[in-house]
Amino acid sequence: MLNNFKYVLSLVGFMAIICVNAQSKLNRDVSVYVTSENTSKRMEKVDAQDYIKTYQPVENEVCIFVDSLSKFQKFVGIGGAFTDAAAETFYKLSPEKRKEFITMYFDEKFGIGYSFGRTNINSCDFSSDTYSYVTDGDKSLETFNIEHDRRYKIPLIREALKATNGKLKIFASPWSPPAYMKDNANMLQGGKLLPDFYKIWAKYYVRFIKEYEKDGIPIWGLSVQNEPMAKQTWESCIYSAEDELNFIKNYLGPELYKSKMQNKKLIAWDHNRDLLYHRANTLLHDKKASKYIWGIGFHWYEIWNGGRQYDNVRRVKEAFPATNLLLTEACNYPFDWNTFDQWKWGEQYGENMIQDFNNGAVAWTDWNILLDETGGPNHVGNFCFAPVHARTHENSLHMMNSYYYIGHFSKFIRPGARRIAVSSNRAQLLATGFKNPDGIVAVVIMNKTEEDFEYKLFIGNQALPVKISKHSIMTIVI
Repeated sequence: MLNNFKYVLSLVGFMAIICVNAQSKLNRDVSVYVTSENTSKRMEKVDAQDYIKTYQPVENEVCIFVDSLSKFQKFVGIGGAFTDAAAETFYKLSPEKRKEFITMYFDEKFGIGYSFGRTNINSCDFSSDTYSYVTDGDKSLETFNIEHDRRYKIPLIREALKATNGKLKIFASPWSPPAYMKDNANMLQGGKLLPDFYKIWAKYYVRFIKEYEKDGIPIWGLSVQNEPMAKQTWESCIYSAEDELNFIKNYLGPELYKSKMQNKKLIAWDHNRDLLYHRANTLLHDKKASKYIWGIGFHWYEIWNGGRQYDNVRRVKEAFPATNLLLTEACNYPFDWNTFDQWKWGEQYGENMIQDFNNGAVAWTDWNILLDETGGPNHVGNFCFAPVHARTHENSLHMMNSYYYIGHFSKFIRPGARRIAVSSNRAQLLATGFKNPDGIVAVVIMNKTEEDFEYKLFIGNQALPVKISKHSIMTIVI
């Protein structure tokens, strides 16, 4: 049986994480990691049964089928946002707690191995104040200065970069141009970029990248505008599809090339899945604009419009297969410490991540990596949850179950992995899988129902019997 299994492994090039019991039999590390409601299990390694020789499954058997020969999109990373709020909260902690926090998120061995991140250009809602990097009315950008960010945000990003040996990929997003560049003369409440400032605003992105890189923060990419179709009470700016097309094609794209920054990954849209296809269709069918666009970003807040619209991600991938798709922001809200432990918070992450990856996403970015006990700081009062909160008055860190749900992906799926075919024969069990650059395969299975399941994980002509309890998530690494 061992020879047969070795033959299958060489035939399909398959590896995974399953259990200690099988290690001697398989001559490789095989483990299962579980997070489960109403237990103490949080990414806990558990034992598993031995492989059995497979047969034609019958109709009433619960099965998940893994095919590592069928490969799809290349994985870029998973991470969260380095906002002003996260950075200010971080520096209210003791040095020991700060070190613990960095390890929790960014250490591959002892944490959940974040490899991707986002930060804000100018202020956003999760800043303690409204600010830009220039003085009012400056049309030459002579006063451009990032001193504001040097107090908290840049030092925090440096700590994360150090923990990842410089491998952390950071992209930057603006919530609003400076007020004098907009038709409402206000960084808040929407408004539009005045045509006379298109060229200057494009130069602003380049200047931001240069100043951050002088301070030791490499910028991997940038998005054009956070939530370009939302008039918010906080920093916001409206771009129609035609506005964004014009800005990318005639100003931002050429300015990046002129500044020898064509390697920076330009991400368009950066808003909800509901209008995702319309924006992608407008931008990507224009050859002059699309040559500058690396990817299309999206958020998950379209639930306000009736539910998650995962299929829109797939439709864009089908229509524009060369375009990279990535979730650029997600969070649970509104903040209430009394609901901190509700299991639904983690399950929302698990479901969205599985669906987005299966529909073609190459990366997934949470919102704030850290917030305080109020769900802030935030200068407009729209407080929300983060996977980790600090009670700053008692110097303590508190992980939500969402931290562990995200970790079931970020710890075991590494940059450069390729998604593989994973198929479930029960709608109740969601599943996805990736083959890492080192050949190890990670399969993530989630059960958000009230029912326990026994299922078989089929790999070639072998199957692994597995039990998954209600409201739980597991990563099987082979």
